[in-house]
Amino acid sequence: MHKYMRAVGFSGIENKKDAQKIIDDCIKSPTRRVMTTNGGTMLAQYEKEYAKGVGICVCGEIDDNGQFYYDYMYPYVRGTEVSSYDDISVERHAEKESYAGVCDDTRVGVTMIFYLQDAASYVRVKNSDLLPIKGTSLSLSALSTEGKIYLPLDKNPTQVRQYEKAVSKRQHLVEAARTGDEDAMELLTLGDMDTYNIISNRLRDDDVLSLVDTYFMPYGVECDQYMIMAEILHVAHVSNSMTGEKQYVMKLTCNDIEFDLCINDEDLYGDPQAGRRFKGQIWLQGYINYPARSKRTGSK
Repeated sequence: MHKYMRAVGFSGIENKKDAQKIIDDCIKSPTRRVMTTNGGTMLAQYEKEYAKGVGICVCGEIDDNGQFYYDYMYPYVRGTEVSSYDDISVERHAEKESYAGVCDDTRVGVTMIFYLQDAASYVRVKNSDLLPIKGTSLSLSALSTEGKIYLPLDKNPTQVRQYEKAVSKRQHLVEAARTGDEDAMELLTLGDMDTYNIISNRLRDDDVLSLVDTYFMPYGVECDQYMIMAEILHVAHVSNSMTGEKQYVMKLTCNDIEFDLCINDEDLYGDPQAGRRFKGQIWLQGYINYPARSKRTGSK
């Protein structure tokens, strides 16, 4: 079974027989259904919400007689905010008709690789010869099976302004370095060395979590999984309508990028509240927001 099924309230799924009940429920009464042609096949994507913005997506093909053939399913939580306006590239997974997205946002410091939720919509736009499209944006979200809550760092207004100024300066330097500006590259290198020296010296007396406010780091061998520390902006407590299991859906900000995260109550240690910090391993997901004109053209 999918590792992150428990994150959306299906921790009791132990075998394919149990999973088949969910698959049948998604197909019979979907919250959202997307279909599109891809070559000689008709791709179908059935989404069923079991809590607000949280659910299961079943993907497969439909033949000429209207018979649906199951391919795979995955749990999801829908992002409610625009996380990035940077360029996005998409690549198909080798084993099945699913896709990975790549976004190189300068605020994060690493290339973000995410599981693309709206695969059928992307295939529709791609097959309509509309790519590349200007004006797209990205809404990120994440599922987690292990997390802890930490208290926030004590920051006064002056420190907050200094941090925002430093972040803005670094983003401009990174953008300049991408264009080949050697002075910007040198300044970034020197800045990283200074930061390393400062943190190394302070770690002799302080804990690392009292020095680092947020971070976003690749985790494990799968490209779309990360270890993060993020500030909590909002918390909602929801319940799976089929199993009754409780989940927390949190709006987080990490390196100035906002996204939604869903985690099972049983997998979260601590009391999540706005202003506190979440630390844990996540599976990063996302969907592309296309301009309205491209959506209309692609749906023909």
